[in-house]
Amino acid sequence: MDEQSTDWRQQFAEEARSERPDLALLCLLVGTEADPSLGQDGIDAAQIELDRLAGTLPYGVTGARAWASALGELLGARAGFRGSDADYQRLESSLLHEVLRRGRGLPILLSVVWTEVARRAGAPVYGVALPGHFVVGFGDPSGPPGEQVLADPFAGGRLLTGEDASTLVSGATGAPFDPAMLAPADPLEVVLRILNNIRAWAAARPERTDVQLWAVELSLLLPAHPARLRYEHAQLLVERGDFVRGAVEMEEYAEVVAAVDQGAADEIRGRARSARAMLN
Repeated sequence: MDEQSTDWRQQFAEEARSERPDLALLCLLVGTEADPSLGQDGIDAAQIELDRLAGTLPYGVTGARAWASALGELLGARAGFRGSDADYQRLESSLLHEVLRRGRGLPILLSVVWTEVARRAGAPVYGVALPGHFVVGFGDPSGPPGEQVLADPFAGGRLLTGEDASTLVSGATGAPFDPAMLAPADPLEVVLRILNNIRAWAAARPERTDVQLWAVELSLLLPAHPARLRYEHAQLLVERGDFVRGAVEMEEYAEVVAAVDQGAADEIRGRARSARAMLN
């Protein structure tokens, strides 16, 4: 890891622990891992583009439906932001600077563009982390349900009914829809979900353990993250030939697991011994 990479990670960790994390900045710092040439100039350019888009929204917009329509007209119809099945196969679809450049991305990244542009313009906007398909909400999330409006940036800003949201959830997961799913998504939850998508993309491509590794390492810098990521990190180290460090991390994780599942801890310790044996 070079010095510049370390600096970006330090900034990522500090921003993630700030009182009000900047979602756009965190997403752009993720981009520095995938594209080391991005640099501060690239980060600034992306933020400026979000500002520019916000500045082209009409003045005097009021009401959740009017805001959703204005964003759909600007970002969906005029700027052409949307997604397709092919976008799930591209790492660029999870990188904010690339989504701004291409106008294409995964639902969650397109939703980040929408929320960041709308927020800059003063809209009552928030991300909605529906299982399997991220969307955007407008209005007061704590108000009467009928006063909120949902839009799907992946579909160019199509407005969604409650039935549409239920269909998205059941189609993606098979699970029943729960109104609690419409709660605003916390910025750090959004970043972790983006990193989970990147990990899944890389895990399906054995030649891209480098991407999976940095996605895990950024996830571990977040204040809250699944403990199992520590084991995934150790496994990746072993897979990439760093047997000693991987074995040490497995043993440390086994100590945590032992408090709740001694059998699983013993199995992990066995894998750590196997990793050390690869040095012989």
